Amino acid sequence: MERFQTEQPTILLLGPAGSRMQWVKAQLRGHYKVRQLCGLEPLMQCLAASGDLPGLILLDSKLPLPERAELLRRIHSKPETWSIPVLLFGMPETPAEELLGFEQGAADFIVLPLHPDIFRAKIRARLAPAARNKVTRLHQPQREAIVARRAADLGTVQDVTLRAMTGLAKTRDIETGNHICRTQHYVRALCGALQANARFTQFLSAKNVDLLFKSAPLHDIGKVGIPDRILLKPGRLDADEMAIMQTHTTLGRDAIEYAESLLDEGGGFLTFAREIAYSHHEKWDGSGYPQGLAGDAIPVAARLMAVADVYDALTSRRVYKPDLPHAVAVDIILQGKGLHFDPDIVEAFQSVADEFQAIACSYADRTGDISLSAVG
Repeated sequence: MERFQTEQPTILLLGPAGSRMQWVKAQLRGHYKVRQLCGLEPLMQCLAASGDLPGLILLDSKLPLPERAELLRRIHSKPETWSIPVLLFGMPETPAEELLGFEQGAADFIVLPLHPDIFRAKIRARLAPAARNKVTRLHQPQREAIVARRAADLGTVQDVTLRAMTGLAKTRDIETGNHICRTQHYVRALCGALQANARFTQFLSAKNVDLLFKSAPLHDIGKVGIPDRILLKPGRLDADEMAIMQTHTTLGRDAIEYAESLLDEGGGFLTFAREIAYSHHEKWDGSGYPQGLAGDAIPVAARLMAVADVYDALTSRRVYKPDLPHAVAVDIILQGKGLHFDPDIVEAFQSVADEFQAIACSYADRTGDISLSAVG
């Protein structure tokens, strides 16, 4: 910034030699770098060859009208020179001649004779926007670096927030930590299979898929608010206990909404987490809970989690049930097409069923990890 402020801008002059041109040069000398050229082609060659374009072009109004018009046309037709102000100077013979200069594309017409201080003030006023634009170009990389750092900082805040909330969910997770890992990867596999589906292409951007993967572990965060006598019960729940257990969806939504309120505008990245926590037990036919939503009224994030969560529940052993073989679990989910699950998501699941099985093997529970808890 300091270096640029001490540099003298370049001004190009074009016009016939004479006392008027000498006067103009005398007023600018010492304040700016001044170059006088003798014709249209030399001026255009200078503009094409210059790595540091002039801040201003001054044309003597005595230039023949066709030459002046062609020069202005060519300057304004080139991306690298169109923003250079072009000023006419001289004594117009009629108002129509002055107006013609503007119509041809001149930025101003400086009528001479003029007090030297006023003349230089007009030049400074015309150079100021060009100087600001140059400073903007010089500092664009620094501004871009600042924006990139801020974006990285925001990404770090988001990741830390999600990891902290995931850690909280794990403290009361009635299943295993591997359950969280498996469901994350199941959701991502479904996203990959659905990205070519017109219903989901726009929604499943790379950014959203990443957020869905990071948000999936929060699907049961509401269970931190379920009493131990129900959460840790070593067997199936009765109807009253199940009703209480089902409130984990609302408790999860409320907890995430509270986190969003604390983060103000930075809380938008928790939207998927809130939708998953609140609606992953909804069913396509409207028979789910807590709201009884149906079809597309169920958020996409929750519909994805519904398939991932059910598959994992079916293929995981619990104290009250054995784990089902992969093929049986696949068949049960296919039977739920259009009833429990979004039909398109079931088709996507079917196309990546082998990937689900591989994920289940990669993150299999160890002996002793099996929960003694009820189904949520």
